[in-house]
Amino acid sequence: MTFSNPAGKATASATSYVRSLLEVLGSRDPLDVLSELMPWLTLRLRGVAEPVLRRPESPAKWSVIEVIQHLADSDLVASYRIKMVLTEDRPPLQGYDQDRWAAELRYREVPLGLALEQLTGLRAANLHLWKQLTPRQLERVGIHAERGPESVAHLLRLMAAHDLVHRRQIERILVTAR
Repeated sequence: MTFSNPAGKATASATSYVRSLLEVLGSRDPLDVLSELMPWLTLRLRGVAEPVLRRPESPAKWSVIEVIQHLADSDLVASYRIKMVLTEDRPPLQGYDQDRWAAELRYREVPLGLALEQLTGLRAANLHLWKQLTPRQLERVGIHAERGPESVAHLLRLMAAHDLVHRRQIERILVTAR
């Protein structure tokens, strides 16, 4: 399945988007999946030339480097959201247009090493926090602008599924780029 999350329809498609993500994750432990990303990227990208990593899947789609930068920014957003939920009572969780971020923040121009450094640091810091969360903390809730109430545990499941979706995307890009 090719996954899509068009920002312009985020509120209208929120339920089906979440359901699709959670189906990808299935019964896997989200922290296990989240811990796999960096070792998986290291193995998957080994020996792949940067021009291949810069080639988009198709004209309107992202390249591997753009996906990596998106994953770094997703970790940044998830970190902020989860920290807000842990420290505020039912805080609002703002949505964002991932395609606009990619365009306006010029993901296409980001050096591979910089994108990987950002993702590596953010993921390490996030996992350090996320692995220490108590059951009570996992139950805390924020109010997502497009999807409504979401617990920390739910946000972690969405993040893990998001990783799996983008791992599939990277695999597709690498197959079509050769």
